[in-house]
Amino acid sequence: MANAASGIAVSDECKLKFLELKRKKTYRYIVFKIDEKAKGVIVEKYGTPEENYDDFTAALPENDCRYAVFDFDFVTDENCQKSKIFFIAWSPDTARVKAKMIYASSKDRFRRELDGVHYELQATDPTEMDIEVIKDRAN
Repeated sequence: MANAASGIAVSDECKLKFLELKRKKTYRYIVFKIDEKAKGVIVEKYGTPEENYDDFTAALPENDCRYAVFDFDFVTDENCQKSKIFFIAWSPDTARVKAKMIYASSKDRFRRELDGVHYELQATDPTEMDIEVIKDRAN
């Protein structure tokens, strides 16, 4: 486990699952959670390649923070199939202040463990990570 600046460690499973998403397209998304008792980032859930963006957003808790990666497939104006990986720091306004502080202080270190992310989003409500925002960033 690698240590983040906040003392939060990153499990090897997090890095392995991300590599599977990036290289093998095994998952559409991965949701990561900070386990405060274990003081580490762990994989909470992941979505199959058949799942879509709505499935992904439904996997995020309404009142708690999470990190997530989403593999966004799209077709360019030139009719080329492309894929971009988004890192999303989900920190809803309704989350506990302590959780927001822990996630904010650990984000940069955790993000650096995920080599191959194309774009990063910080979202405090669903409109900040709407599918249209994703499409705009990817193009």
